[in-house]
Amino acid sequence: MRRGSGVLLHISSLPSPHGVGDLGPGAYRFVDFLAEAKQGFWQILPLGPTDPAHGNSPYLSSSAFAGNPLFISLELLKEEGLLSGADLQEMPTLPAEGVDYPRVLASKAPLLHRVWQAFKGNKPPWDYKAFVESNSYWLQDYCLFKALKARFGGLPWNRWPAALRRRERDALEEARQQLSEEVEREAFLQYLFFKQWRALKAYCESKGVQVIGDLPIYVTQDSADVWAHPEIFKLDGEGRPQVVAGVPPDYFSRTGQRWGNPLYRWEELQRRRYDWWVERMRHNLGLFDLVRVDHFRGFVAYWEIPAGDRDARRGRWVEAPAEDFFEELQRRFPVLPIIAEDLGVITPDVREVMARFGFPGMKILQFAFGEDFPRSPYLPHNFPRNCVAYTGTHDNNTVRGWFEGEASPEERGRVFRYLGREVPPEELPWELIRLLMMSVADGVIIPMQDLLGLGEEARMNRPAHKEGNWRWRIREGQMSADLRNRLRDLTEIYGRG
Repeated sequence: MRRGSGVLLHISSLPSPHGVGDLGPGAYRFVDFLAEAKQGFWQILPLGPTDPAHGNSPYLSSSAFAGNPLFISLELLKEEGLLSGADLQEMPTLPAEGVDYPRVLASKAPLLHRVWQAFKGNKPPWDYKAFVESNSYWLQDYCLFKALKARFGGLPWNRWPAALRRRERDALEEARQQLSEEVEREAFLQYLFFKQWRALKAYCESKGVQVIGDLPIYVTQDSADVWAHPEIFKLDGEGRPQVVAGVPPDYFSRTGQRWGNPLYRWEELQRRRYDWWVERMRHNLGLFDLVRVDHFRGFVAYWEIPAGDRDARRGRWVEAPAEDFFEELQRRFPVLPIIAEDLGVITPDVREVMARFGFPGMKILQFAFGEDFPRSPYLPHNFPRNCVAYTGTHDNNTVRGWFEGEASPEERGRVFRYLGREVPPEELPWELIRLLMMSVADGVIIPMQDLLGLGEEARMNRPAHKEGNWRWRIREGQMSADLRNRLRDLTEIYGRG
């Protein structure tokens, strides 16, 4: 990773007139902002479809491969002649500051369906056929999964009729024929999404901006991936998880965390030379320049919890074939630009794997002012070069929100001691940004909320809270010339431009 800096801002948080950020003009203006501020990286969250049943979390998607149709830009469809100005005038006025997911879905779905109705009556363009063929590994299973979910009123796949649950060939073929239009419609939406994404990605390249994607280690139980590949997950005969993912009890939680995702059968994946993971990595490397891998330690050893337990206390550590796995990926992809999310309690075996393959880890400045001060690995004077430093991530409060509402008096005192002076809360975000920019860390990524100096009201996610997350959005006018110039100046001073 070259020395540089960038901004963390998810697609949903971009400016747009239609209630949620999308891949349209607002995204292009943000790329212009990054380029003019001499930022080399744009980090986003996972791009997969979100579900109200899972709090619209991008980390709990129905597919590890598909894109979120909510991010399809209606304005770009209008430019292509697929929608009219009158069509867009039908859209209701939606909030500019937060995403109201039910209203966005209700307002965009009819227009996307209208585009589909016009498309299906014409001969498909050559690039549509090429898209379907090049994504055959996952696309047809995903589209059929979505069509069947709709047919069965949203029931989880392991409650479908046995023949479909077990993916019997005749039952699948019959379903494909009966639901052919619904399946084709889902494929068309994915075509629109990836067409717009690749155009935006090409624009990023033209401006010298590299995109950092986000790859969750686990997938959701009720997903196309688990339904299509049950043999690589630890499931019982009814398609239910036998054990689930999480992390053990620690300083922050006496009962640990029970995430509930199904766990991989690593011995089966190893036998197949990790075919599903190879395809997943190929897909992501085709979309992004670098990939942040969430919960990296789970590739070395993972916490396995009995599925019937309500918390994580009775789990156990189980080793995974990390070195063999990454050797296979390295053989398939000689350039493997992974950023390892190595937060929390990380054991020496995890560090050894990261060092062997040269994966940079993450350093979160908000974690630096605890009782291990000044020896904390999250303090800039303790950084290695091969890391990516953040003021915070999507799971953290904003710097200002953390300082005003979460930091203890002792932590606030250590912040001032490290800075060498006391500063008011409104000035603190940029003081911490400067610390990161001047550090030896190859990469520095700043959440947009911290660049704007916002408080807790702008927090993106509150872990363990099911409601009210993933809603924050930036307003168009906040990407001001003053902010751009201030960021560019700091970038130039510390050789990150």
